[in-house]
Amino acid sequence: MKIFLDTANLDELRAAAKWGIVDGVTTNPSLIAKEGKPIKEQVAAICDIVDGPVSAEVISVEAKAMIAEGRELAKVHKNIIVKLPLIRDGIEACSALSKEGIRTNVTLCFSPAQALLAAKAGAYFISPFVGRLDDVGATGMDLVRQIVAIYENYDYETQVLAASLRGPLHVVEASLAGAHIGTMPFKVLDSLFNHPLTDKGLEQFLKDYNKAFAK
Repeated sequence: MKIFLDTANLDELRAAAKWGIVDGVTTNPSLIAKEGKPIKEQVAAICDIVDGPVSAEVISVEAKAMIAEGRELAKVHKNIIVKLPLIRDGIEACSALSKEGIRTNVTLCFSPAQALLAAKAGAYFISPFVGRLDDVGATGMDLVRQIVAIYENYDYETQVLAASLRGPLHVVEASLAGAHIGTMPFKVLDSLFNHPLTDKGLEQFLKDYNKAFAK
């Protein structure tokens, strides 16, 4: 499973990029707003840090405007993926942009039926929101499994990007469910390193070595 960072913060991206394990980035209007920079400027800076797909979301809600906005975002960098909401106009825009060779990420997916529509419209990524479904009493990871099964049944090329991953268990479950990509905040990615037995083991190794060769 590829790992994407769900952030627009350049410091977080630089820190994670040093580990050599970040395959791409997802952003949304909320994340961009936190950084206080226009979307084109911010995603261009992100593309300079991470060499992989970078999702940049439109803020329009009508198909014609989404298509125009998507075309402009796609010009920012070759790695830009135009992010569209899973509404009727978003699917119309996805279909139009996909036919032009512009890659799209259809976001805010909460049902397998919605995911089917996105795949038929030519979406490059579909983003089911795991954590937000958990928040309302559903099992978000079931949606990932359902989408993966549907896409495999019909050989859709749309990649499943598990979003709204809230912790290490979500990340592991997404990979077991067959998600092509998992996107997560920096703090979740950082937490994947942690295990008390790793810390304890390293401490003992160093203690034993230093004791044996102490002068």
